[in-house]
Amino acid sequence: MSSSDSRSKLKPDTQLAHAGRDPLGFHGFVNPPVVHASTVLYPDVGTMVTGGQTYSYARRGNPTTDSLEGALKEIEGAAGVKLANSGLNAIALAILSCVKAGDHILIADTAYGPTRHFADTFLPGMNIAVEYYDPLIGADIKSLFRPETTAVFTEAPGSLTFEMQDVPAIAAAAHEIDATVLMDNTWASPLFCQPIAFGVDLSIQAGTKYIVGHSDVMLGTIAASEKAWKGLDTLHGAMGSHVAPDDVFLGLRGLRTLSVRLERHQRNTRIALDWLKGQEQIGQIRYPALETDPGHALWKRDFSGASGLCGFDFKSGTTQEQAYAFLDALTLFGLGYSWGGFESLAIPVRLKGMRSATKVDPDLQSVRLHIGLEDPEDLIKDMAHAFDKAFG
Repeated sequence: MSSSDSRSKLKPDTQLAHAGRDPLGFHGFVNPPVVHASTVLYPDVGTMVTGGQTYSYARRGNPTTDSLEGALKEIEGAAGVKLANSGLNAIALAILSCVKAGDHILIADTAYGPTRHFADTFLPGMNIAVEYYDPLIGADIKSLFRPETTAVFTEAPGSLTFEMQDVPAIAAAAHEIDATVLMDNTWASPLFCQPIAFGVDLSIQAGTKYIVGHSDVMLGTIAASEKAWKGLDTLHGAMGSHVAPDDVFLGLRGLRTLSVRLERHQRNTRIALDWLKGQEQIGQIRYPALETDPGHALWKRDFSGASGLCGFDFKSGTTQEQAYAFLDALTLFGLGYSWGGFESLAIPVRLKGMRSATKVDPDLQSVRLHIGLEDPEDLIKDMAHAFDKAFG
């Protein structure tokens, strides 16, 4: 059995602890070095002109970036991985690696807001047609294909509203016309979902979230299938993309504890939601890991776990003033747009201008929560206090 075959058979927790490490290659140190560099020297002109050594210039990679890319390549089951300086940067690079002028791209109507902003403000200037689709469309997405359709961008669950997509069915349909399939997989992380295994060509992570896990680094990752790797590698090099070694190292550090952190996020979230669903002010809980969620069957089929990001709708008739009063009364939940760190966060869900292929209720008051690593009993007390302040 080869070394690569042996590594591929390891359980996920073991992969997280060992992938991307080569202690014997670095004098026995457990973690790879943090290489601060730009220039790389060659021993002679012959080696320089033939490219006969591993590293040529730090923008093209160094031992630190190779460690994180190698670890994610193994975990994602990818042909290759490239790093980006944020999740949005990873999304933009992934899209640009597989579309060109005159092409048509389909994007889930529930995609991350900045993804939509990039698609609406930048792609039309490149003469790339953007069309949004209902995330529940499944294999019927083929009805939207045009001769010039070259890419389909998925995200599961959907941003803010948590709808699940039948990504394997969408991928199978897209591959019939040789279109590239992309997926923003940040919610589940590469631990709980490996999109390449069910047909996705470019699996994207905002590594800022769960991979880093400590709210202190901006990072994006793109894992590519064999089909998509050449295009991604070429564009990434042409754009001069590079992530600072200290940020890469912190991504590696976070990756090692991803499993134990997500286990706690998931446990805390279930405890908090079990309490929330009994509150009279709640209309609907949005979390596909719950059996009552409309997307639960798809989640159960394609995912092996759930994260700490969830949402809920207030009951009909709740005013915006009441919803905002609830948020303002929270003391343990910070009001912040990111998530995936150790801390709990909350934001109001504002969908105005964020949907075009699906209908939304403009009067519905909703909240997105990130359940952190605090004791869930304290988080429940905090929410109970906020409900009393807003509705008492």
